[in-house]
Amino acid sequence: MSVTGKVAFVTGAALGLGKAFCKILLENGAKVFMTDVNEAAAQVTLKEFQAQFGVNVVTFMKCDVSSKQQLEDAFKATKEKFGGVDIVCNNAGIGGETDPLWEKAVDINLKGCIRGTHLALQYMRQDQGGRGGVIVNMSSMAGLNPNPFGPVYCATKHAVVGFSRSLAMFPETAQNGVRINILCPAFVDTNLVSSLTDENCLDVNKAKIFAHKDGLMTPDYVAEGFLELVTDNSKNGAILKMGKTFGKVYHEAARA
Repeated sequence: MSVTGKVAFVTGAALGLGKAFCKILLENGAKVFMTDVNEAAAQVTLKEFQAQFGVNVVTFMKCDVSSKQQLEDAFKATKEKFGGVDIVCNNAGIGGETDPLWEKAVDINLKGCIRGTHLALQYMRQDQGGRGGVIVNMSSMAGLNPNPFGPVYCATKHAVVGFSRSLAMFPETAQNGVRINILCPAFVDTNLVSSLTDENCLDVNKAKIFAHKDGLMTPDYVAEGFLELVTDNSKNGAILKMGKTFGKVYHEAARA
């Protein structure tokens, strides 16, 4: 699948991985609708992208993925702006282990992903006038392995993997021209790692050692894996693991 001329919707797009995903899509000719709760950072990124790629191919709307109404409004605005939706990346995510932040982590990491996937299908599925497309849901190596310093984060990312693979296998998904894949990076040099606190992990010092022991990937490197999941039409229900030490490896998960 070539992304040239396709319309992409990306959550958590202002910084880090989301920004890198938007950049690689724009570099390959896509139009991008950016969403994020961090409006100040997003406006800086938007101006950077518009200067590099043009004002007509990228736009931004503030959106909290834990809000059903805001996410619905953002998808509607994407269709109004660009005529449809072909690529969706549910990337927005946070860490949170203490009360009440852990509930917000569930709302954003899991419920936001489920809500975004359901809306993506609504706008993409061919029996409802869509053009088909691909959804990439962001999990983590913590979605496949235990993380002793972030059990709630780990739980949400495990759930993203299970939800995404299950919906990818649902017959109506493929019948309507939609693929769903999962990206599971290890530690990346983003704010999520650099801003570890007692609120979003159980032991800050040990968590930082844990995060840095195998090295940090750059967001641009992880974006290469993201683009592979988008463009390779043979990938549906695929789980791509990425790490500084082992590169890109597809996870062989058991089939139902």
